Amino acid sequence: MKRIFLAVCLSGIAVASYAQTKTAAKKTAAKKSIPVSKTSTLTVLKSPLDSTSYAFGTSIGAGLKTTGLPTLNYEVLLKGLKDAFTGGKVVLNQQQAQQCINEALAKASSVKNKAEEAANKIKYAPIMKEGQDFLEQNKKRAGVQTTASGLQYEVLTAGTGVKPQATDSVLVHYKGTLLNGKQFDSSYDRGEPISFPLNQVIKGWTEGVQLMPAGSKYKFFIPYDLAYGARGAGQDIPPYSTLIFEVELLKVNGK
Repeated sequence: MKRIFLAVCLSGIAVASYAQTKTAAKKTAAKKSIPVSKTSTLTVLKSPLDSTSYAFGTSIGAGLKTTGLPTLNYEVLLKGLKDAFTGGKVVLNQQQAQQCINEALAKASSVKNKAEEAANKIKYAPIMKEGQDFLEQNKKRAGVQTTASGLQYEVLTAGTGVKPQATDSVLVHYKGTLLNGKQFDSSYDRGEPISFPLNQVIKGWTEGVQLMPAGSKYKFFIPYDLAYGARGAGQDIPPYSTLIFEVELLKVNGK
């Protein structure tokens, strides 16, 4: 996030300035005095300097708005802008300013994410309940085992090879489906297995594949919080989806 404030401002300025230039070219030549909103404390922009200053202000404001910050102290913002532009004495050094910006943006992002998650919980409540009900019934089936995290698995073929660790890379064949049976991914269909580090996949895979000796084939029933969580994955996996994977561990590649 280094120098993100400057990047945001300059980006907003560049985009808005270019858009204004293109628009102005299609219209008649700009007047020397440009009216603004009647509710503004300014009644007119009386000079090119006024127009330029206002244009920069709106560009910076538009850039800042995209950060998700709900509000700012605009008088202090203008003071900081003036101090930096005129070479005046600034109250915060660069490191302190960047820390304030980072913390504000992180807080705004957290608030936004929580709001989205709350909205999604309502929107996708039926999918969440379907998953919970399925797992509650599924764990009663013979042969299905449940771990402390809530991951459920069924041994289809018991291998005799070594079990991988989370830091290992593994070679697997797999097929993934939703509870309704819709398939969203399959290495079998692609005609070749896939290798990946076991600690760089969803939690249900990281935990589950470590239970498998090489040569095994397991069926995993993965709760949403061990899968793609509140966000889902692309168009095929909705938020809060419980997933079913058939996984065949062909080889433990090692670290």
